Amino acid sequence: MGLIKYNVLVFWLVLFFSCSYTPTKEKQHHIESIDSVKPVTSLPLECTFTKSRTALTLDSLGFVNISELDSTIHIDLMYTRADNFTGEILYDDLNEAYLHPDAAQALAQVQKGLKELHPSYSLIVYDAARPMSVQKKMWNVVKGTSKFRYVSNPNHGGGLHNYGLAVDIGILDSLNIPLPMGTKIDHLGIEAHITQEVELVQTGKISEKERQNRILLRTVMKKAGFRPLPSEWWHFNLCSREEARRKHKLIP
Repeated sequence: MGLIKYNVLVFWLVLFFSCSYTPTKEKQHHIESIDSVKPVTSLPLECTFTKSRTALTLDSLGFVNISELDSTIHIDLMYTRADNFTGEILYDDLNEAYLHPDAAQALAQVQKGLKELHPSYSLIVYDAARPMSVQKKMWNVVKGTSKFRYVSNPNHGGGLHNYGLAVDIGILDSLNIPLPMGTKIDHLGIEAHITQEVELVQTGKISEKERQNRILLRTVMKKAGFRPLPSEWWHFNLCSREEARRKHKLIP
């Protein structure tokens, strides 16, 4: 055979045997029919990452993608699934966790402080910047129910999540398992409150270990400037709502 035809045959043989294993019979058939295969000009990328439309909007508004700032912080947005307190998927176009630059930098400091105390531990983010369009969907689910008190009314200006200045967060252990905090994330009830934790331990609603885990979370978050929310062990604000309204803009 000619030199060109021989080189083509060698190229396809090397490509085939380096990419996959095929049983002997099929391998022989492939070799026999290789002259009929047309060369490809490019190979498709199997792992292509594309940001969501909402993420691109947040980029354009100057918000910071937490994973791009610190890739060691785990992200698991609870509203991308229906197993949250609303029972609905609220983020149908957002898989990335964003924060206002001030909050993002503070969170990176939290991760650093946590690692200094427990090198094998890591933060996990369950919710961060939340567009007002999503806040309205959340409010529509809970208004008229007993859960409305846990959700900021968008008609009253929303909450700190809508400025990218609040984060819902937990801690993972060395096996990437969330430290037990007495309730699951997003539990709306007295067991999630941080103001009566001693009584919760005494009545057996949470354990002392779970209380200590909450204290650890509050300790590292407060050191970086975050403020805990009394009714939700997982929720932290970087500033007051009044300050946010005075200095910052809502996420549409």
